[in-house]
Amino acid sequence: MKYIIMCGGEYPRWETPRQLIEINGEPIVVRTIRLLRDAGITDIAISSNNEAFAHFGVPMLRHTNGYSSLEYNRNHGYWCDCFYPTNEPACYLLGDVVFSPAAIRTIIDTETDDIMFFGSKPPFKPPYPKWYEEPFAFKVVDQKHLRDACEEVKRLDKQRRFNRQPIAWELWNVIRGGDPNRIDFSSFVGINDYTCDIDYPGEIEVIRRFVK
Repeated sequence: MKYIIMCGGEYPRWETPRQLIEINGEPIVVRTIRLLRDAGITDIAISSNNEAFAHFGVPMLRHTNGYSSLEYNRNHGYWCDCFYPTNEPACYLLGDVVFSPAAIRTIIDTETDDIMFFGSKPPFKPPYPKWYEEPFAFKVVDQKHLRDACEEVKRLDKQRRFNRQPIAWELWNVIRGGDPNRIDFSSFVGINDYTCDIDYPGEIEVIRRFVK
């Protein structure tokens, strides 16, 4: 299975791509590559159309998508277009997530013959730095199921079936075939240590305090 670190899309509120933010002197994307290699994974790639990600010792899968996060819950394009298209099994890791070694191990060790999702789930407690759930990764064997779900997300969004513009959680709800606006926390693998993404600049220092 190929492990693809997702570093595409545009985030105008950030001067530097979030995946290049340094945590204890190490860019987040470099940290993820290192943790995967430490866990024995060698088939690693970065998905992006930004040449800034072409120099980290892994193949760059040039993939353009029109997603742009403009402000809270207001976006341009579709988040689900961020998946690099392939017919082969792939584990897509969100590039702005600061993973713990244990989280990487959990993702690697979890088996699926379809699609499995990884994220935080309640109850939330330290060292997790937020009070709400965050998505971390999709492990995909059935790529057709993923593509079909992405198209269904777009169809439902045009019908205004979502309470907000759809991102990772809405995609997972559609994959599972349930209420498109209600997260079934029992349906995915929960990771509840300090693993978390960075949404706003002020969160950087909070996450740095937990990361070793």
